[in-house]
Amino acid sequence: MRFTYFWGMAKKIFKGKGSLAIHGGRIPDPNYSHITPIYATSTFFYDSAEQGMERFAGADKTQIYSRWGNPTNAVAEAKIAALEADGILNSQGEPLVLKALLHASGQAAMTTLFMSNLQAGDTVLTHYSLYGGTQELLTKVLQANGIHTIIADLRDRAQAEAAIKSNPSIRLIHIETPANPTLQCFDLAMIRSLCDEYKLLMTVDNTFATPLLQQPFAYGADFVFHSTTKFLNGHGSAMGGVLLGKDLEFMRTKAWKWYVLLGGNASPFDAYLLIQGISTLELRMERHCANAMKVAQYLDQHPAVAFVNYTGLPSHPDFATAKKQMKHPGAMLSFEVKGGLAAGIRFINRLEMCVKAISLGTVDTLVSHPASMSHAGIPKEEREKSGITDGLIRMSVGIENIEDIIADLEQALA
Repeated sequence: MRFTYFWGMAKKIFKGKGSLAIHGGRIPDPNYSHITPIYATSTFFYDSAEQGMERFAGADKTQIYSRWGNPTNAVAEAKIAALEADGILNSQGEPLVLKALLHASGQAAMTTLFMSNLQAGDTVLTHYSLYGGTQELLTKVLQANGIHTIIADLRDRAQAEAAIKSNPSIRLIHIETPANPTLQCFDLAMIRSLCDEYKLLMTVDNTFATPLLQQPFAYGADFVFHSTTKFLNGHGSAMGGVLLGKDLEFMRTKAWKWYVLLGGNASPFDAYLLIQGISTLELRMERHCANAMKVAQYLDQHPAVAFVNYTGLPSHPDFATAKKQMKHPGAMLSFEVKGGLAAGIRFINRLEMCVKAISLGTVDTLVSHPASMSHAGIPKEEREKSGITDGLIRMSVGIENIEDIIADLEQALA
């Protein structure tokens, strides 16, 4: 059985994530608003000094100051936490409860994740083909503050274990699975076993998969991260990021303190737009995924395409890993047109319907060039180690009619 809670209401059982995405986390509104209101206020008044003191001393920070918490943000947090925990039991055999902190951007949430768990002298173990912003945060910002990063092929247990044994300062293993933009996948159960053996934290970027396709907490992740700007919002209308953790005390104290002091809180208006987006997540992902599979199969057979990175194709080296831990390969793929960079530029410039834009996860199909865009800050030699060649094109497959998407690709590749 799957459980969630309406705040202030009795326990409610849902049989599917679609219902949870719509109803989970909702707070009964005193004015009977059908839709979660936007609490566009910087601060909240209290009726008495005693009430103010109680709020400051309590765990609920949603009625003090909006940098600390906000009722609109709280609904979005509870909704995402319910989706990530859905159907998972904790070590006591009870439904897993998670705490989420909604941030102004994915980068803000990632910063809270690392800064609240690491200190000078610690090391992060991660992998090739990270999102460019994450890699720069690790190797430039955190490095400047005494936190080091080691990059290895974490699909190879022996290589990962060798890195751990030779670097006793490793505190945390961070993975994106699937990874951006090569769609590398990492075995969550294998990574967890390493973390258990060497007493390390396991953090997972679940942005590409969403909680509908993959639930890292089911494999023992300590923290899960999303750029909510992407599939969770789904319409490209608001920025956001969320950090989720299963250690409730840590999330409510140390993680929350870093969140507050770094000032990365989300806007209530962006949280409102995120709530609207999540309500259609299941329907959108069904169409995204169906379209992506057809696009990948089409590109894989096209004579002008050198190769396709899509975990739904048996040719992808991580096909078996993705099939084991994901409900569907997802909506993201990358590919290279024969002729390299020049051919790729020509292809992008010829597109008529597919949108030439960075980001991903919106209802329309987005096409970008990682080497000059999302990963432009990564040196060329490091990009190429990750499989990010100058001719690689990333595609976030939208929910348009599949015939129209393929027709646009056909004419652009002609």
